[in-house]
Amino acid sequence: MTDTHSHIYGPEFADDVEQVIARARAAGVERILLPNINAESIEPMLALCRQHPGYLFPMMGLHPTDLTPDYRQVLDRMERLLAEPGHPYVAVGEVGLDYYWDKSLYTEQQLAFRRQVEWAVAYRLPLMIHSRAAHRELVDILNEYRGRGLTGVFHCFGGSLDEARELLSFEGFVLGIGGVATYKKSTLPQVLPHVPLERIVLETDAPYLAPVPHRGQRNESAFLAETLRAVADIYKVEPCEVEKCTNDTVKRIFIHMKWT
Repeated sequence: MTDTHSHIYGPEFADDVEQVIARARAAGVERILLPNINAESIEPMLALCRQHPGYLFPMMGLHPTDLTPDYRQVLDRMERLLAEPGHPYVAVGEVGLDYYWDKSLYTEQQLAFRRQVEWAVAYRLPLMIHSRAAHRELVDILNEYRGRGLTGVFHCFGGSLDEARELLSFEGFVLGIGGVATYKKSTLPQVLPHVPLERIVLETDAPYLAPVPHRGQRNESAFLAETLRAVADIYKVEPCEVEKCTNDTVKRIFIHMKWT
């Protein structure tokens, strides 16, 4: 299994991150992708990746809810990191739009997102996209880049079939499916049978959105096994088929990741 979205470098894991990684390995998680969120998270993320080469893979990006007054300078620094030869980043992320709690930076979020989409084009990296209460704005921006070779993941998808179809009209993209697939009120059991298995990848979004039976706890990469089983049930296939197909998709999307 590949956990394509985990924040185990965060303070929630400061006391036991090595045990968290050991449990992930024991659960069959073969690699974990770490999206960056802000300026402060860069070094903790990179330090953890250096300790686990070939197992943890970093991304570079500014999360839409982490925009500060100096966000342009933060983006400047991040772009310099992406421009360095031999950099370790496998994607531009976590980036996107989030208007769920606060629309005060409505325009600024779109400016930051557009700039980071340009990075994905320039450096030929996939995008790890966060979108909450911003589906229409997200699609409108991405429509401007059709035909420019973009690929990536629509992280934490939990929307309607119409939304899934609209997002998957962007040919190089897939849906990130996590613990929400195990929730009783989730739309995913109805939506995913209409989505080709090769258009999804698995994720945890640790420490958030732990799957059943761990809901309400701190999420961690080892819990990806619960999502794998839930997705297999939804598609009515064996878990090994979901594992192979999603791993193949990770390999196709994250082309700069060294595969062992």
